[in-house]
Amino acid sequence: MAEKNNLTTSWGAPVGDNQNSMTAGSRGPTLIQDVHLLEKLAHFNRERVPERVVHAKGAGAHGYFEVTNDVSKYTKAKLFSEVGKRTPMFIRFSTVAGENGSADTVRDPRGFAVKFYTEDGNYDLVGNNTPVFFIRDAIKFPDFIHTQKRHPQTHLKNPDAVWDFWSLSPESLHQVSILMSDRGIPATFRHMHGFGSHTFKWVNEEGEGVWIKYHFKTEQGVKNLASDVAAKLAGDNPDYHTEDLFNAIENGDFPAWKLYVQIMPLEDANTYRFDPFDVTKVWSQKDYPLIEVGQMVLNKNPENYFAEVEQATFSPGTLVPGIDVSPDKMLQGRLFAYHDAHRYRVGANHQALPINRARNEVKNYQRDGQMRFDDNGGGSVYYEPNSYDGPTESPENKAASYAVSGVADSVAYDHNDHYTQAGDLYRLMNDEERTRLVENIVEAMKPVSKDEIKLRQIQHFYKADPEYGTRIAKGLGLQVPQQV
Repeated sequence: MAEKNNLTTSWGAPVGDNQNSMTAGSRGPTLIQDVHLLEKLAHFNRERVPERVVHAKGAGAHGYFEVTNDVSKYTKAKLFSEVGKRTPMFIRFSTVAGENGSADTVRDPRGFAVKFYTEDGNYDLVGNNTPVFFIRDAIKFPDFIHTQKRHPQTHLKNPDAVWDFWSLSPESLHQVSILMSDRGIPATFRHMHGFGSHTFKWVNEEGEGVWIKYHFKTEQGVKNLASDVAAKLAGDNPDYHTEDLFNAIENGDFPAWKLYVQIMPLEDANTYRFDPFDVTKVWSQKDYPLIEVGQMVLNKNPENYFAEVEQATFSPGTLVPGIDVSPDKMLQGRLFAYHDAHRYRVGANHQALPINRARNEVKNYQRDGQMRFDDNGGGSVYYEPNSYDGPTESPENKAASYAVSGVADSVAYDHNDHYTQAGDLYRLMNDEERTRLVENIVEAMKPVSKDEIKLRQIQHFYKADPEYGTRIAKGLGLQVPQQV
């Protein structure tokens, strides 16, 4: 006879009755001594961790990254060390602004967060499906995200806030133009590119560095959804992208991306025509061509969504030797904000959860904290320096230095051309793509209640390209302002 599969409490004791609470007589009241009931209710109340402030709705998958081109002369990072090397990884795709129950097919950037489990620890590459972002200084991020959330009185989305902020933040124009284009609604997570967006630094074994940008190119081809099709899917199947990714992997149709980098010599940062650390700008691929690095393949679905996708934590500050950050002001803020968000949302020991845990041994002096579920360091030495052979630093893995200068002050980037690249993007589009872009913007701006906001934004479109601004003004029944 097969052994009986007994239900137990969370502390392992067998449960005698899971259908009836313990009461004083058949009518009650319920007794507080029914600890199984109390435990079930208390745990149920805590089953949901706070959802992410941004990127709340998402889907994830496991896979591997395989090096296909030798880039070891640029970086000593072990995951890129030799052709044919495979590194296990996990990815989470997401929408940005919506809540956990929102539709997958809304017009929104998509998060593209990759965790590589390397022998030197985890490396997180936390980007989007766009090469640029709306703002370039982290101090503006809370305000920007507030505009994407609900009005504090009506609890409705607020187009006035969205376009008021964008019209007063001209650096957003490039990303707004991408968002409102065909690329604003990917057909699936599989049919979109991914980008590190920020500028990062690679350092080789000799301590020589280069600035780099990451580009993941989908091997499924880029496909997008028309606005009307996306709207219908949002009502018919709000989990369309989540379902598509799961089914593709389940059916053995493993999605893949080729990883490329652009490489810029360190000294070029001082002379390039755009500030290379400004995340609202791209580097021309004519100036810095794409160099192949490897291929990412997704071949395994999560076994449990909460344990693996919801509890997965990513931060651009999760780095390994050979990969470092740049002075990008938006990136610098994210280095703090992401780890801090995870400490609040998941807990101080979020890095120890199975989905986040490094595959190599973790050795440090961090102890205690909520939900510490390993041996907490046992009886080993818990401070440093010490004379008990505790782990010590390895100077060869110290981050490479770079020169800084200037006066401590709250200042903007020196370069303030927010229009050239947005205009170039508009002119790269064919007539049909331009028409859809204009129509999408017009429809998005129609609900804005103040003409002042519309006119201010039209000025930005006009400065990027006169035709761009004129067509949007016409669609809104307005004239391009005289002062542009």
